[in-house]
Amino acid sequence: VQLQASGGGLVQAGGSLRLSCAPSGRTFSSYAMGWFRQAPGKEREFVAVMNWNRRIYYRDSVKGRFTISRDNAKNTLYLQMNSLKPEDTAVYYCAAGANYLTTDVDGYAYWGQGTLVTVSS
Repeated sequence: VQLQASGGGLVQAGGSLRLSCAPSGRTFSSYAMGWFRQAPGKEREFVAVMNWNRRIYYRDSVKGRFTISRDNAKNTLYLQMNSLKPEDTAVYYCAAGANYLTTDVDGYAYWGQGTLVTVSS
């Protein structure tokens, strides 16, 4: 199983990016999936997670700016990021395979390689 994340890049503060995650090898339509991020020198933290029934948790600092969505027909997870701030700079990871909706890193069995998001001030 591989999770291929894409869409990262360099953007100015206030800009937008859309991340995509396309798992291969299996489908995750019945499991929770989500996005996490890790800034240099910091621990990996959850950003947004979504269950199979589309229940969602957002990190407080991204509420109103980020939107997580999933297309089960395409087996793809998205993260639309608007009004980006320099503090959003991090490597963003796609995660999948949680049996229940959780913000805990340890709850997810499968991880992508990460995509770098850099927000300049």
